[in-house]
Amino acid sequence: MATLVNDGGAATTSRPRRRPRNRPGLAWLGLAPFFVFVGFVFLMPIGFILFDAFRKTTTSSGTVRDPVTQQFVHTSKTSFTGANVSQSLRGVYLTSLETSVKLSAIVGVLGAVLGVVLAWAVVNSRSSILRQVVTSASAVLANFGGIPLAFLFIATLDANSGILTTFLQDHFHFSLVDDGHVQLSQLSGLSLVYLYFLVPLMVLVMTPALEGLKPQWGEAAENLGASRWAYWRYVAGPVLMPSFLGSVLLLFCSSFSAFATAYAINSSFPLVTIRIQSVLSGNVLPGQENLGAALALDMIVIVLPLTVVYQLLQRRTSRWLA
Repeated sequence: MATLVNDGGAATTSRPRRRPRNRPGLAWLGLAPFFVFVGFVFLMPIGFILFDAFRKTTTSSGTVRDPVTQQFVHTSKTSFTGANVSQSLRGVYLTSLETSVKLSAIVGVLGAVLGVVLAWAVVNSRSSILRQVVTSASAVLANFGGIPLAFLFIATLDANSGILTTFLQDHFHFSLVDDGHVQLSQLSGLSLVYLYFLVPLMVLVMTPALEGLKPQWGEAAENLGASRWAYWRYVAGPVLMPSFLGSVLLLFCSSFSAFATAYAINSSFPLVTIRIQSVLSGNVLPGQENLGAALALDMIVIVLPLTVVYQLLQRRTSRWLA
């Protein structure tokens, strides 16, 4: 109870106003389509993958007559076991998983280093035209992949009839395969192909972070007697490091899940995505029909923690650069 005194001196009492309860507004209904989309596009496929990864169907030796068609059909029995996951971590499937991780790690680190150097040059360039050209080209090339990208590199760097390969061999007697150790259908060639769209992606990701560095920080460090190296080591470096590491993880996940470009260049290259395609097309032994789901589950186990770490690093970066 609160006591108030009016102009005439009489004391009056008033009750404090109650705060309205926080009720969920209608604005939450606007997120309903988003949650439906996430459920159908992400959660439901993951559920089917988990279900099939641990499901094993065995066909019995006996046959029974179908009551409708009157034909003899084989009977099958479904059980849940970890045999599919165990098989996906053996032999050629394990080799494919290791090769995918190795390729993604190589192009992730190289793409991040090359991309951040290019982004730094663009941010510090005084030419607005150059900046617009590089930004626009990066936006296009970062989404350029699949069969067109594979055809581009086959026509350019093919070991037998590539334009650049033939030009270097005829005019400079330089062989990309023998002297440069670059073979398009192998790890070195695929790394070069992946860098074609990963470096522009790194430019798009790191440009806002580099633009977020305040000039006052460098001026304050210079006034305090710090060298340029000290400024990057103790001020700019720690601020940009979470964004840089998050970008490396982003490039890793992007290359780890790529399929069409590598398949068009070399359909027998040991990548886990190519193995999944082979399994889904029926190139498996009897009883291993759900091996593709187990391979997909292996990919989820690798990518999901990296995605969580990427989100945490991005949150930390936005806190500094906001």
